[in-house]
Amino acid sequence: MAEIVLNVEVREHTGTGGARAARREGKVPGVLYGGDKGPVPIAVNLNAFRKSLYTGKLLGHLVTLKYGDETQPVIAKDVQFHPVTDVPVHFDLYRVDEHQDVKISIQVHFKNQEICPGIKRGGTLNVAFHELEILVAADHIPEEIVVDLKGLNIGDTVHVSDLKLPKGVRATADGAVVVATVVGTSAQASEDAAADAEVSAEQHAESEAVSEEAAIEADAAEAKSDEG
Repeated sequence: MAEIVLNVEVREHTGTGGARAARREGKVPGVLYGGDKGPVPIAVNLNAFRKSLYTGKLLGHLVTLKYGDETQPVIAKDVQFHPVTDVPVHFDLYRVDEHQDVKISIQVHFKNQEICPGIKRGGTLNVAFHELEILVAADHIPEEIVVDLKGLNIGDTVHVSDLKLPKGVRATADGAVVVATVVGTSAQASEDAAADAEVSAEQHAESEAVSEEAAIEADAAEAKSDEG
């Protein structure tokens, strides 16, 4: 079973009034839903909930709900916070079977930005998705999805198909969907265009020189042939 255990109680009163009453008693109101049963209003002690939340293994993970002597696996789907105090004010738990496949959004983290060639040249990382929805067994939900930026240059794009997902994890999005792109500034684009033009001019000059040399050699060979 999961590492975190949430001791819950069933709330007698629902709605905004019931939620406020739970908060006045030092509890966080929540809802248990999913499966073949209806939603149940619940509450958890605020301090205990905070302790579980700050482990980083609550939201989006398999946890154990305990009500009296009964236990069941659930996933913490959502936690809402007070906009000023940042205190948790509501949460949602989703009933699951430990081994059933579930759809869940996981944080996407990017590593090696400090050695990414495109970023070192002054480019920026344009992130399209900070979270990726995946399909995975409830007891094998990964902590994060990691994207390695090592070797990426300006203009390079990371697609869903490029992600190295853990075994048993599948992305719900199409493989062609863009996750992030290393983009440059207009000044960099002008510099690159100028550099390309310079290289093109050098290649053209070299080609002209080779052609001229070949023509001279051909003339020399023709003159030698006439002398013979």
